Amino acid sequence: MSKVLNAFLDENLQALHEQGLYNEIDPVEGANGPIIQVRGKNLINLSSNNYLGLATNDKLKQIAKDTIEKYGVGAGAVRTINGTLDLHVKLEEKLAEFKGTEAAISYQSGFNCNMAAISAVMDKNDAILSDQLNHASIIDGCRLSRAKIIAYNHSDMDDLRVKAKAAQESGLYNKIMVITDGVFSMDGDIAKLPEIVEIAKEFDLITYVDDAHGSGVTGKGKGTVKQFSLENEIDFQIGTLSKAIGVVGGYVAGKKNLIDWLKVRSRPFLFSTALPPGDVAAITAAVQMLIDSTELHDKLWENGDYLKAGLAKLGFNIGASETPITPCIIGDEKLTQEFSRRLFEEGVYAKSIVFPTVPKGTGRVRNMPTAAHTKEMLDDALAIYEKVGRELGVIQ
Repeated sequence: MSKVLNAFLDENLQALHEQGLYNEIDPVEGANGPIIQVRGKNLINLSSNNYLGLATNDKLKQIAKDTIEKYGVGAGAVRTINGTLDLHVKLEEKLAEFKGTEAAISYQSGFNCNMAAISAVMDKNDAILSDQLNHASIIDGCRLSRAKIIAYNHSDMDDLRVKAKAAQESGLYNKIMVITDGVFSMDGDIAKLPEIVEIAKEFDLITYVDDAHGSGVTGKGKGTVKQFSLENEIDFQIGTLSKAIGVVGGYVAGKKNLIDWLKVRSRPFLFSTALPPGDVAAITAAVQMLIDSTELHDKLWENGDYLKAGLAKLGFNIGASETPITPCIIGDEKLTQEFSRRLFEEGVYAKSIVFPTVPKGTGRVRNMPTAAHTKEMLDDALAIYEKVGRELGVIQ
C-alpha cells in the first residue's frame, strides 16, 4: 500500500475512534425482524427501517421464490437493451397508481434516484434551494448536477421565501428547484409541504420531495405528499423500495414527460442492470398491499406512539418527532456510543447515530418500532432503556 495512503487511513481512523465517531458494523445472523440475532445474542430490534415488517412477510417471500423459478435471479441487462421485463412495467404502473401520478420509473436504490433525477434536470445554469437537513443522497445529487446549491434553514419557510426571491430576482438561473425530504429520518419531523408549494408557485420553483421515510408511513401509507393532498403540485416524488416496502430499490413518480425524460437522460437507469425479477415481483405485491389496506400502517403508528410515550415518560429527550421515528437525543458522541453499547448488552439493538450523519453534539440513538413489534417487546425495551438511562445518568 502507498505510504501516504496508509498514514492517512491510520491517522484518521484513530481520530474517529478517539472522538466516538467510528461506527462498528454488526452482521445480523438471520432475518431482519423485530427480534434479531447479533453475535449469537437475541435482541429487540429498534434499528431497522423495515417499518411495516414486509421484509420478512411470508406472502412476499413465496412470490419472490415463484418469480425466480420463472424469470431467474437477474434481469440480465440494463433497461434500455433488454433488461426491461414485463415485471418492471407492471411495477412502475403500480407505483404511479400508489403515488397518484401519471407515471413512475424504478431504480436500483433510493440513493440512485437522487443521483439520477436531480442531475438529469438541473445543470450549472440552475439553482437548487435545499433544506439544511436533507439526506446525503440529495446533497450528492445536487453536487453532481453542478447547479448552484442554496441551503435554507431547516423547515424555515421565511428563510426559504427570502432565498427563493433573491434567486429568482438575480436573473442568474434558468431553472430553480426547491428540494426537501418528506420525513426527516433523524428527527422524525415532517416537511412543511403546503408552505413550500405556496412559495414554489410564487417564484415558479420546481418542487422535489424525497419521501423515503414517508411512503408507507404517512398519508395512511401513501406518503407525505398524499397526506397534504398535493399530488398535482409536486413535480418529483421520490421513494425507496427498501424501507416500508421491505425489499430494495427506489423510484421517481411524476408526470409522464418527466419519466420519459429520465428514461433517456438519467445515467443510473441507462448504465445499471435492472432490479432482479424476484425483488420486482415482491415489491409490486407489497405496494398492492398498501393500496388495499391501512392495517400495517395503523399498527406501525400504534407501536410508534406507544414507544414514544414510554420514552418521554421516563424522561428521555425524544425531540419533536411527528412520526414513529423516535430519537433519544443524548448529545455527547462518546456517551451516545456507550449508551448504545449498554443497550446491546441488556438486549436492545438500537444503533448510535453521530456526526457526520447528524451535527456534532447531537448524538442520538434512533429508535424505529415497526408494525411487527408486540407490546411485550416494547415493554421489555422500555425497561432496558430505563435501567441503562439511569445507570449512565441520561435520565434521573
